[in-house]
Amino acid sequence: MMLDWNTYRQQVLAGVGEIARLSPDTVKGYVALSGAGAKTGKFDPKVRELIALAVAVTVQCDGCIAVHTDAALKAGASQEEIAEALGVAIAINAGAALVYSTRVFDAVKAAS
Repeated sequence: MMLDWNTYRQQVLAGVGEIARLSPDTVKGYVALSGAGAKTGKFDPKVRELIALAVAVTVQCDGCIAVHTDAALKAGASQEEIAEALGVAIAINAGAALVYSTRVFDAVKAAS
């Protein structure tokens, strides 16, 4: 069954709201960290959201995907731009797996 992303996004936001109620400093710290890069103005909101989507896929965070997809679309990202950003994530993940796989052979050599 396909996830209802709009409902899920609302659940995530409600859950974060509950954490904010229970541990306000934790969420304030996250908000400060999240907003710190935006203050430089080097990337516009659309680019920041496209990066966030690529990272969300890399860390396999459904909540991040739900929130940042909505934000990317609202910032004017097209489906083609989203696909390109995700293509970068796919390439890096495959490349990272290839490079990190060399560590297995380092361990094999050490065990031999």
